[in-house]
Amino acid sequence: MTEATIESIDHEGVGVAHVDGKVTFIDGGVTGERVTFARRRSRGNFDLGTVTEVLRESPQRVVPRCRYFGICGGCAMQHVDATAQVAAKQRVLEDNLARLGKVRPDQVLPPIVGPLWGYRNRARLSVHYVAKKGGVLVGFHERRSSFVADTWSCEVLPAHVAVLIPALREMFTGMKCRDRVPQIEVAVGEAVTIFVLRHLDPLIEEDVAKLHAFADAHGIQWWLQPKGPETAHPFYPMEAPALGYRLPEFGLALGFRPTEFTQVNAGVNRVLVKRAVDMLDPRPGERVGDLFCGLGNFSLPLATRGATVIGMEGSPGLVQRATENAAANGLADRASFITHDLYTDAEGALKKLGPVDKLLIDPPRDGALDICRALPDSGGPSRIVYVSCSPATLARDAGHLVHVKGYTLEAAGVVNMFPHTGHVESIALFTR
Repeated sequence: MTEATIESIDHEGVGVAHVDGKVTFIDGGVTGERVTFARRRSRGNFDLGTVTEVLRESPQRVVPRCRYFGICGGCAMQHVDATAQVAAKQRVLEDNLARLGKVRPDQVLPPIVGPLWGYRNRARLSVHYVAKKGGVLVGFHERRSSFVADTWSCEVLPAHVAVLIPALREMFTGMKCRDRVPQIEVAVGEAVTIFVLRHLDPLIEEDVAKLHAFADAHGIQWWLQPKGPETAHPFYPMEAPALGYRLPEFGLALGFRPTEFTQVNAGVNRVLVKRAVDMLDPRPGERVGDLFCGLGNFSLPLATRGATVIGMEGSPGLVQRATENAAANGLADRASFITHDLYTDAEGALKKLGPVDKLLIDPPRDGALDICRALPDSGGPSRIVYVSCSPATLARDAGHLVHVKGYTLEAAGVVNMFPHTGHVESIALFTR
């Protein structure tokens, strides 16, 4: 075995060391520790390894709360103190901005944090029948594997969902379709919890009865999804509360379908929305654009400040949901929505959007480079708030906004939407 000193951890919770002048990524290491490790793989400019013994323990090391940590791939950082996790993500954001975008924010924002446990109101659980395991496994995949982890509990799912894993395993093991139901989509709302069952074959009567009994016993609603997400539909019970979440700061309630995108961490989302609105500072009489607007998560709070908000989204279903949410919250006169593919036609999107005083961008992981390129070289929005789920694409786009379009990166910071995982969400403010 080889010894190493862990110099830092990356955003995946992997220790970083230099051994014989070579960067070595060591699973299980925490900043400041002296460890022995076994090399798992050697590549040209770096090695991969796994801790075999901790010789000097770091004060940042904590005991993982989940007994399946290290096996289940749902979390990567439970062995690291929560504050140190956020600090590692902040370093990743700042490093990406400096290295890829060649920019530095004038201000590093305080991190947005929230619940550490039971926070995942959205999750996709795999369902897999394994005869050698004696039945059906339900949960996340194993770390670095396509196999489903053999787990009976989960610390990041809401408690009322996590406690149902054993019951789900038992129910599916007894079903005829047990090898034809690959996944469950979990959606937890304010008043209802929905399980969307992906099934590859029509369900027989005996299996339907088991689903009915499970819903009656545990107070959830089943939806069925025979093909793509658009085929998902309510199944049992047919009468159930509407799925939705609230943004109390703005007096809003937003509805959604269980297969539509919403943020997984409702508590963090509330703080994120408040910060985004405060940073953009919409005012009565202003025209504000919200690109990749989804179901109105930012559009409607912006509209409550008196501005006219135009949201744009590529999914017709989400545009319909946003329009319905605006009407339900009495904001139809201030918030309108347009369906347009923001990736294939960025210039057309901005023409259709029209002139705006301020702009919010919340793209998927691919970022919004074409939108940034299509922005006018002068004039245009005086403030841009960019909400990102990828520090690399944010950095790339920030570089273009600053070095080509003349914006100033006024502030940036991380959003700990997924505690104990490697996901780095962030928010940035550009002004000119």
